[in-house]
Amino acid sequence: QVQLVESGGGLVQAGGSLRLSCAASGRIFSSYAMGWFRQAPGKEREIVAVIRWSGGSTYYADSVKGRFTISTDNAKNMVYLQMNSLKPEDTAVYYCAARPGGGWNEAYWGQGTQVTVSS
Repeated sequence: QVQLVESGGGLVQAGGSLRLSCAASGRIFSSYAMGWFRQAPGKEREIVAVIRWSGGSTYYADSVKGRFTISTDNAKNMVYLQMNSLKPEDTAVYYCAARPGGGWNEAYWGQGTQVTVSS
């Protein structure tokens, strides 16, 4: 079993920055994919960024490319999402997920953290 706890959300003005943290516990293998997702009111959950637990290649949604950075700190069992140049449309609940294999519907999920960007 893997447990994930997100933190770092809050209210920020457009153009500002936030860093989300995801504390992971349990057995996580280097092959796991770690992802950040978000869900805005009335919208479906969407992928934001993905990285392998061991680091390396990353994936970003087009909407956040160049503004967000995903990273891991294996020594601390942490996953981060640095968010810069925030826009009101980034407002959402952000979720951390750990995918052992298969699809994201088989992943472990955190409880989410609210990010609100004011204009």
